[in-house]
Amino acid sequence: MRVSVGIAVTMLVALSIGVSTFVVHSLWWTTARENSRMLAAEINSQIANTVRTEVGLTLRSAEAAWAAVRTVFVQNVIETRQADKREFVFLSQLQAQPNISWIMFGWPDGNFFAAHRLGDGGLEMIEIDNDIRNRALRRDRYIFIPGDIQFEERTFSFTDYDPRDHAWFGNFMGRDSTDWIEAHGLPGSDKPVYTFAGPIDVNRSRQGVLAVAIETDRLSRFLGTLRPGGFGAAFILDADGKVIAVPDPDADEVTPARMGEGELYEVAMKSGEQLLGNSDTRASMSSTTRVVNDGVPYAVALTPLGFYGWRVATVIPESAFLSGIDQTLVNLLYILVGVVVVATALAIWLVRRVVATPLARIVEDLSKVERFDVEQIERRPSRLRELSNLSAATANMAAGLSAFRKYVPTDLVRMLVAEGIETQPGGEMKRISVLFSDVEGFTGLSERLGPQIVQLMAPFFSAASSAIARHDGTIDKFMGDAVMAFWGAPRADPNHAVNACRAALDLVDSVAATGITDDAGRPLDIRLGLNTGDALVGNIGSDERLNYTAIGDAVNIASRLEGANKVYGTSILIGPETREAAGDAIVVRELDTLAVFGRAGGLVIYELIAMSDSFEGPRDWIETYEAGLSHYRSQRFDKAITAFELAEKQRGEDPASAIMKERAAAFQVSPPPEGWMGVAVADTK
Repeated sequence: MRVSVGIAVTMLVALSIGVSTFVVHSLWWTTARENSRMLAAEINSQIANTVRTEVGLTLRSAEAAWAAVRTVFVQNVIETRQADKREFVFLSQLQAQPNISWIMFGWPDGNFFAAHRLGDGGLEMIEIDNDIRNRALRRDRYIFIPGDIQFEERTFSFTDYDPRDHAWFGNFMGRDSTDWIEAHGLPGSDKPVYTFAGPIDVNRSRQGVLAVAIETDRLSRFLGTLRPGGFGAAFILDADGKVIAVPDPDADEVTPARMGEGELYEVAMKSGEQLLGNSDTRASMSSTTRVVNDGVPYAVALTPLGFYGWRVATVIPESAFLSGIDQTLVNLLYILVGVVVVATALAIWLVRRVVATPLARIVEDLSKVERFDVEQIERRPSRLRELSNLSAATANMAAGLSAFRKYVPTDLVRMLVAEGIETQPGGEMKRISVLFSDVEGFTGLSERLGPQIVQLMAPFFSAASSAIARHDGTIDKFMGDAVMAFWGAPRADPNHAVNACRAALDLVDSVAATGITDDAGRPLDIRLGLNTGDALVGNIGSDERLNYTAIGDAVNIASRLEGANKVYGTSILIGPETREAAGDAIVVRELDTLAVFGRAGGLVIYELIAMSDSFEGPRDWIETYEAGLSHYRSQRFDKAITAFELAEKQRGEDPASAIMKERAAAFQVSPPPEGWMGVAVADTK
């Protein structure tokens, strides 16, 4: 028998009336608890302000130290490579700013220098240089003496530390701004540190990245001086609710804070778990919660500190405020609590069985519909007529979407929904990387195969889609035999150029692995063009029909680069901005300077060979070819021919070398006109 939601709600109301007496009799307890919360809130406000002030001073100390050292470098008082003067500057900053723990500098060649405080007793200078015992880590330890420091010892040890592998360096080497970032794995330390970092430019030349770091053990020492309410303690939690600083007056860079000790720490940790589980608490400016640990209640106040999502948690036992309550009333409260527990259990059982469980299943199905995961959605039986009808409607909607999803890019729809992009015409300029792919000889192949071309191309599109998805790309559209995809939208991707290059190489390998052949049994060859730049990205079209796509010069160049592969006999060509954005992550050959169709001026183009982390082949042919290209551009055509012939021999087979050799030979017979800049003209799309 099915009942309506109204009947179920009526039953819940009747149950609520039955427990209303509990509310009346518990008013006294509510009042007492509210009074304790008010007192705890006042104490927390004082503690939070104190901690916020200390954290602010610490952050400003780090930023001030960074600015001071930057000024010394930028004003050419010293050079970044002047070791003795640099040590003096770093040392003076550590002595002047007792709250900071690290000052470090990383160079583009992987060299590294840092000054690290060792508690109140000394410090160490750490240097990793290519000229120091095969990049050994040199560590000079000093101890503080009244008014000065004294050298203690020097040690060398093996290290594989390279600042270029770490976010504090890599995220700021290409930027022009400073910011805070969490860093891990500094030499000789497994502690996470919070680093203020930014690039250093001298005479408009990027020298490297300067960073000033703080360790939370210094904050633990400060917390050890606080005692909220005489019985409590203050802790600092990170954005994930994890305790990162505890009251410990002995903590410093050498002596880690004593984590995990005491009941108050357990309460702070539990409050962090509640913070993670409660979205309202996470979003609010401040909140107060009650945590019971081993039967002892505690009042916990969480207040944001305005940095990295940190919060100060003030933990105070409720007994400090409620110890005067009469024991008789407490016993009465226990009885009332028992009644409430029974009534609540009955209500929960009824709501869970009749409403919550069926409704949760329907919500789960609707979430699958939102994600376009509609294959396993089915009708959910329920005793409530409305829920049964809702489940039937959800199942019917899923069946319709299951057919519709084959006509739209499902992953793109998911990302648009996740990013909150409205389904209306409009767009914005974004820096993205664009990929175009094409199948060689597709026109003739489609004429010969007719309708059978669909079965031939299906494995190709499947391999292309998988390769692009594996590297976080967005498939824009399929156009005949062509695929257009881009990186950097709708979801932001700071490594869009590198991911696009990985996807292009993966796509070539994936298509080759499928073993697809044409009607003559030849492997299917594909050509790809990659370019990076600013493009208009968004919903392009009308109110009736939209296409989430990218348009602009950067997109057009990617298309032209794909076509230019036919000229050079290559598979993957990339533009100069992709080359610059990907940096050392890729292995490329500078191929030529090309004036692409529809664009004035020459464009330096590159052939993408491999990713640096997986390339183990010889590179001598690349250097030989690029030397020949330099001779070619300087009109030394005899030397260019010799270099191109050698590059072709070194590689084994290289159509691009053969083509450039023919061009150089032709210019020997008929020299180029005056003002020739070595630019080839692509007169076709």
